[in-house]
Amino acid sequence: MTEKQHTIKEEVEINGIGLHTNSQVRLKFKPADGNHGVQFQRVDLEGKPKVAADVSFVVSTNRGTTIKNGEAQVSTVEHLMSALVALEIDNILIEIDGPEVPIMDGSAAPFLNVLKKADKKEQAEKRKYFTVKEPISYKDEKTGSELTAMPADGYSIITMIDFESKILGQQTAELNSLENFEKEIAPCRTFVFVRELEFLLSQGLIKGGDISNAIVIADKVMSKDALMELAKKLGKKAIKIEKEGILNTTELNFSNEPARHKLLDVVGDLSLLGRPIKGKIVATKPGHTANVEFAKILKTRMMANKKTDGMPVYDPNKEPVMDTLRVMEILPHRHPFLMVDKIITLEGEMVVGVKNITFNESCFGGHFPGNPVFPGVLQMEAMAQTGGILAIMLQEGDDEWDTYFLKIDKAKFRNKVVPGDTLIIKCELMTPIRRGIVIMKGSAYVGNTLVSEAELTAQIVRRKKENEV
Repeated sequence: MTEKQHTIKEEVEINGIGLHTNSQVRLKFKPADGNHGVQFQRVDLEGKPKVAADVSFVVSTNRGTTIKNGEAQVSTVEHLMSALVALEIDNILIEIDGPEVPIMDGSAAPFLNVLKKADKKEQAEKRKYFTVKEPISYKDEKTGSELTAMPADGYSIITMIDFESKILGQQTAELNSLENFEKEIAPCRTFVFVRELEFLLSQGLIKGGDISNAIVIADKVMSKDALMELAKKLGKKAIKIEKEGILNTTELNFSNEPARHKLLDVVGDLSLLGRPIKGKIVATKPGHTANVEFAKILKTRMMANKKTDGMPVYDPNKEPVMDTLRVMEILPHRHPFLMVDKIITLEGEMVVGVKNITFNESCFGGHFPGNPVFPGVLQMEAMAQTGGILAIMLQEGDDEWDTYFLKIDKAKFRNKVVPGDTLIIKCELMTPIRRGIVIMKGSAYVGNTLVSEAELTAQIVRRKKENEV
């Protein structure tokens, strides 16, 4: 899974018929800036209003997922959204000249293919994931639909369907990696039972429906008159059902194509969370309503987790990357001004250090002695020293450099730190180190609470050796 956001390199478009409206619809896909997200723009309406692909804007899940914001409404977004997930496209503007994404062949493949022609462009902004840290579940007691998200390194999905039909039967589908989506899931078409066709047509829906863009399952033998009427409504000369089975004359792409399509829908609907997911999804008898309700639960959890987004995990039982002795080999600071006890993470452009706050700190003798609070300025110093270790370790000859504080920006002190607390300090490079100038984002935590943060600028200077003048 990529760590950077992506958009498309160039504009592409696709045309098709709306499933429910039978209207010709044109989509134009346009590149967008970082953190723009996926947005639809109704260019056929006055003012060309936009609606973000977000679960908070879902207004209907009847035979597809519909989003709406003000006058901007777009239906049947799930197949297109699943293609964007598979290609890991984070930012895109989708101009649409109608109220409904075209059904195409009933799968995600046409959207995926046209987006691949546009090619991807990596952007500077980092991807923000929703990482499943503990099991999260939803169940609809009436329909039996159930979805669960569990912790996992990547993104995988299992779907299980059971329509209590001797024709369709129980089916299972699995996607272990988004890399397999194009071949294993994208070509899988939507499906419908003949009995549902009759009802939907009577309700004025699926006007653009055709046996070429859906798998039609004939679970009953129909009379000649009923077949003639159904053919007329579908715009066909004749339909013949001699026995129960699949109505289409074309072969299934996979023996479990319906279950695979349900998996496709889950991917598309859950993308309305607004962030790519790191976790394993298990879906039993999923449908658009259940999918969207589950996405809302995930969204609520994601918003609650925002306060601790990126918070480092400290396991005191795990051997540190650097102990105090190693820290003192790199930093020139000594007691009482050494503000880093150990380093627990040092990878890429990020470092995490630990500072244990004890009542023996020299500052407590004169700084709020009756109500001891660890000074904010020393929290900044702890950040600077932690970040200094990162900067020095990125240089050749890690024992030949020192870092000097130049500037603090956007410093915020959110909660007090007192004796007995363990300060967990994370520093990340905001830009590459150039000409010895280091710019870092520092955050300090006590438990799950962010206590302080700042943007720090320092300079790396080669340390003079004793025999140098």
